[in-house]
Amino acid sequence: MIKFGKKVVKFRIPILIISFLLLIPAAFGYVNTRINYDILSYLPDDIETMKGQEILLDEFETGAFSLCVVEGMDEKGVVALEEQMRDVEHVKEVIWYDTLADISIPMDILPEEVTDAFNNEEKNSTLMIVTFDTSMSADETMDAIEEIRGLTKEQCFLSGMSATVTDIKKICNSEAIMYVIIAAGLSALVLALTMDSFMLPVFFLLSIGMSILYNLGTNFVSGEISFITQSLAAVLQLAVTMDYSIFLWHSYQENQERFPGDKNRAMAHAISNTISSVVGSSITTVAGFLAMCFMTFTLGLDLGIVMAKGVVIGVIGCVTILPSMILVFDKAIEKTKHRAIIPDLGKIGNFVTKKYVIFIVLFLVILGPALYGYTHNDVYYDLAGTLPDNLASVQANNKLEEDFDMGATHIILADSNLASKDASAMINEIKDLDGVAVVLGEDALIGPAIPKEVIPDEMLKTLDNGTYQMIYIMSEYKTASDEVNAQCDAIKEIIKKYDKSAMLIGEAPCTEDLITITDKDFKTVSAVSILLIFIIIAVVLKSISLPVILVAVIEFAIFINMGIPTYTGTVLPFIASIVIGTIQLGATVDYAILMTNKYKRARSRGAEKREAVSVALNSSLQSVVVSALSFFAATFGVGIYSSIDMISSLCSLLARGAIISLFVVAFILPAMFMVFDKLILHTSKGFKPEISEK
Repeated sequence: MIKFGKKVVKFRIPILIISFLLLIPAAFGYVNTRINYDILSYLPDDIETMKGQEILLDEFETGAFSLCVVEGMDEKGVVALEEQMRDVEHVKEVIWYDTLADISIPMDILPEEVTDAFNNEEKNSTLMIVTFDTSMSADETMDAIEEIRGLTKEQCFLSGMSATVTDIKKICNSEAIMYVIIAAGLSALVLALTMDSFMLPVFFLLSIGMSILYNLGTNFVSGEISFITQSLAAVLQLAVTMDYSIFLWHSYQENQERFPGDKNRAMAHAISNTISSVVGSSITTVAGFLAMCFMTFTLGLDLGIVMAKGVVIGVIGCVTILPSMILVFDKAIEKTKHRAIIPDLGKIGNFVTKKYVIFIVLFLVILGPALYGYTHNDVYYDLAGTLPDNLASVQANNKLEEDFDMGATHIILADSNLASKDASAMINEIKDLDGVAVVLGEDALIGPAIPKEVIPDEMLKTLDNGTYQMIYIMSEYKTASDEVNAQCDAIKEIIKKYDKSAMLIGEAPCTEDLITITDKDFKTVSAVSILLIFIIIAVVLKSISLPVILVAVIEFAIFINMGIPTYTGTVLPFIASIVIGTIQLGATVDYAILMTNKYKRARSRGAEKREAVSVALNSSLQSVVVSALSFFAATFGVGIYSSIDMISSLCSLLARGAIISLFVVAFILPAMFMVFDKLILHTSKGFKPEISEK
């Protein structure tokens, strides 16, 4: 490693030139990586709802649909608007009452529930179903949504997942750069206060920023990433890799004392020391992110791969780009040196070791309520319901509920050869279910009073292609509610009774699958992350007991962090319960490992228990505080700023988790060392002084 360090020092100018040149392809890759704004698309391909979506697209050339509420427009205006909508590229069909029957047939010949579903005379509102020949979150669908919105001013409200996805895209495009600016700005402020040079944070952030761009640029290989990954990747990479830069700088300062006047040699040794320490600690962070790849809901794979890759790239940048910058811009760093503002924390070790019993009691007292809160969180799955009220899609959903008392819309795909008698019986059973507003299908329109001939051929083809028949169900219940989930279960039971191959698809059935799948994923990811990090700690520290103690301490911090929302009545996004624990464990267990290594070194040199624990805490706390505050700064501001609750909640939880982990490592972990010192000595290698081991 010393040889590698010397090579970096020798070739620092070429390294900087190459690293800046690499930003060009990285920027190209970043710009050309597609962003997926539809979280439901990450559901497994082999489940029925996703198979049904593919059939709908392949067989009916319908990949998405939206309900359009038109207010304050007469019938003539609505007909004109309908024609304009049909001319929009990728709009396949616009279903209104005049498409359900020949225009020469009186409207009142149609079933009353059908006409009521499309018209509200009291509020002068009309409802249309707009279908698209591209998928729910395709760029073409979102472009079509925007074009339709532009056809009318304040009279046309488009609801549905495609409209929601379009609005999320607009928010992300307007806010994403601010996430990075806020995270970098607050991190720079923390570093300026806690480090000993005002220019140093600039080079820290510049080198990490370059690593972030490399990471985001290489996502081009996978074709696309989710908007959540895109929004969080830069912030998280900044938060979790800042430690490595801090460690390099501290090591560089120590080695300057060893080799006074020879900064090149000091940096070579600092690079060697950093590689030895950072590689070990970064493995736990990488393991935490890789644990998310075990999710069936592949959003975890998306985020996990990007972030694991980002940590690896961050480590490489830390031992190549950053040292080169520090040496090249040494004069600027020296000129802006100042006294670190963070107070001396050297006396805390004695206090904690003397009062360790109090902290053990606190641990036991808090554990119960924290665990209860952790296991009783309320979570939400309806992404649209947490977006700002001024968004067009949110206003459209509200109009749909106010004017037509409707929430979710489902689609049944059934065999085209299903006997009319059975189809009618199936539809009648569905109509009788609580919360079903209207059922729209060929057999729902055709009855004793309506001969098949009055239904336009184009409409019949829209509902039945000869292989499958399509039936729309408009529900009064909102997506992701307990009521709509029960309704979906009841509909599935009915349709399977008449046609075993029938499928129920749509946003609400997909969301119900999301609830079931992510519940299992939460248990899987938690178990995998704990197991991976347990094994890594056991190998790195050569101990059986320490992995249990360290993981238990950080898990305690996670219980507190994730338990607080239960007591504050905060409803969390479903993804938070899955990823927060994993990220917090992987990113902050490094604090515990750093302190444990100091404790191990002191014990192996003959220090008594209390002295070893005190020295370990005093010598590591400064680094842990700076690291935790940097993590907090990088995520807290984004949590406050973001108007997408899913992003805001994740960042706020991570910020709070960093601070909680800091306090737990500073007070609970040393107390654990005091209690389990004998056990640690007998179950770990390298703790006993060499003389006693002989």
